[in-house]
Amino acid sequence: MIAADALPLLMSRIADGDRTALKQLYEATSAKLFGVCLRILSDREEAEDVLQEVYVTVWRRADRFDAGRAGVMTWVSTIARNRSIDRLRARGPLARADQLDDLQIADGAASAEALLAAADDAGRLRGCLGELDTRTQSVIRTAFFEGVTYEALAQRMDAPLGTVKSWIRRGLARLKGCLER
Repeated sequence: MIAADALPLLMSRIADGDRTALKQLYEATSAKLFGVCLRILSDREEAEDVLQEVYVTVWRRADRFDAGRAGVMTWVSTIARNRSIDRLRARGPLARADQLDDLQIADGAASAEALLAAADDAGRLRGCLGELDTRTQSVIRTAFFEGVTYEALAQRMDAPLGTVKSWIRRGLARLKGCLER
């Protein structure tokens, strides 16, 4: 797995035409980007098509990436989101409806300030997770980042459900304490 701080280097290598760097970026980001596409489109085949378009766009526009404006995940997630919304609009009845100039609807996208704050929070969270023991880190990451239920996690860990819940509860309490510092 590639660390988040290594992603900008990958972008500069992609801008230089390094196909291996694009493959590494794909391996590091495709699961999350596929989730973004699938959530918006609710169609697996369309989400796969859009995901391919996203990486073609990244390949063609890597030289336009500016690490000073946004992180790599933010940049590629925005591309995935926008491509998915474009596809959704193209297939839906709203794509053929008359435009209403005086109707303003919020797009729901986070502001640049909110994205920066989220990136800072994510960095702090990674740091605090690093302070936990390996087992606690593993159960919290699996439960909250991968969406695995406590029951399934208990089976994976070959541990009683109550024990797994206790590990997570204590780990979350330590994370809260760390994040409040």
